[in-house]
Amino acid sequence: MRQNRRNLAVALLGLCLSCVLAAGAARATGSEPGKDIQADPAPCVAAAAAGDDDRTIEVCGELVASEKASRPDRAKAVTARAAAFERRQMIDRAIADYDTALRLDPTLADAHNARGELWRRKGDRPKAIADFGAALKLNPDHAAARANYKSLSLELERMGAMMAVAGKPSFDCRKARRAVEKAICANPELADLDREIGASTFRAVREAQNPRQARELQLDQDQFIARRNAEFGKAGYDLQKAMRERLLRINGADGY
Repeated sequence: MRQNRRNLAVALLGLCLSCVLAAGAARATGSEPGKDIQADPAPCVAAAAAGDDDRTIEVCGELVASEKASRPDRAKAVTARAAAFERRQMIDRAIADYDTALRLDPTLADAHNARGELWRRKGDRPKAIADFGAALKLNPDHAAARANYKSLSLELERMGAMMAVAGKPSFDCRKARRAVEKAICANPELADLDREIGASTFRAVREAQNPRQARELQLDQDQFIARRNAEFGKAGYDLQKAMRERLLRINGADGY
């Protein structure tokens, strides 16, 4: 995102050239320069380059609202203001400004990427991935958008895998015969705990320092299952508590 800010400052500096040329043309024809200073991009350029967020929001906002400002100048000014809002953690206002910038100029790959980062922060992954993809379509060499798209794609893939096993225990519920197994299958939270216990046990055994330690870890798990099967249904036995304690014991044993 810092690179985006630097790109923005450089882009805004280009606004000064059109301003100077317009003023020179006005003098050459003998006409007076426009009196509406809001159409002059120089204050917005200076504020953005200086990193003065208060000033950027104020003067770039004036340029955005000015009917005498050109469409490209307004697009760059509202992008600068969006970046200032973002730094102030005013996420919704920043997104709204990026929306405006992209309506003024749909080809702004940086704006798509910046807005995608904000959508991701808000937890709206579908909108984020769409913006990263749009940025890459406009500029296939956009490094930040490519990195964002890749990381979010992996995140969505992991989420999909987790959703696929959510509420499923480590064993096949179709083969459940014991009352405790049926209870676990009927309760998604218990099912998730059982799956985590199974995965943690497998990891602990696999990463044991030697075969003896691996056998001890597996024996400990077998004894837990035996106690669980024997004590389930008895007065005072809390299956969920026992499973949570078991998971904590395993994770403490293998260092996770």
